[in-house]
Amino acid sequence: MAFTLPDLPYAKDALAPHISSETLEFHHGKHHAAYVKNLNGLVEGTELAPKSLEDVIRETAGKPEQQGIFNNAAQIWNHTFYWQSMRPNGGGQPTGQLAEMIDRDFGSVDAFKDAFAKAGATQFGSGWAWLVLKDGKLEVRKTLNAETPLTEAGITPLLTMDVWEHAYYLDFQNRRPDYISAFLEHLVNWEFAAENLAAAQ
Repeated sequence: MAFTLPDLPYAKDALAPHISSETLEFHHGKHHAAYVKNLNGLVEGTELAPKSLEDVIRETAGKPEQQGIFNNAAQIWNHTFYWQSMRPNGGGQPTGQLAEMIDRDFGSVDAFKDAFAKAGATQFGSGWAWLVLKDGKLEVRKTLNAETPLTEAGITPLLTMDVWEHAYYLDFQNRRPDYISAFLEHLVNWEFAAENLAAAQ
């Protein structure tokens, strides 16, 4: 069964003015779609073809001879997770258990935002910032290129932010910190993070 490009969970103009429909047209319609096309070409006729995306990622991680397969598979997964990590009229404050755990593990929501923003801003080159659950505690992580916490045992990704330039360059040019601020203040989908936290427990 071939891998397919998942639909965006909102209209292409739904995140404007923070992320434009033009950005989503390129980011989802070109970049994300290319990862899907590439992966299907790479796994066609192999033992990986019928496996789930998550299994393909875990089975090819850390294997240099399968780096191309891993990169495309992980980027499909990371992007799908990223689209859901945002929502129209997002931002605001987390609630419930997620808010309690953020206060417990970071000291405050503002302290979490600072740590998450720093992770995104200091990821050299392309990559991702993550909020993850590990051993019952929340942590901020950053990963390079296509790397994903999905490959680490005992880690559950809750939220991610794409800091590849194609995620923000049309709207923010080289001002990655401004994009990060817009993500945290206007786009972040706390409900999605809370659902992932609940499912992990």
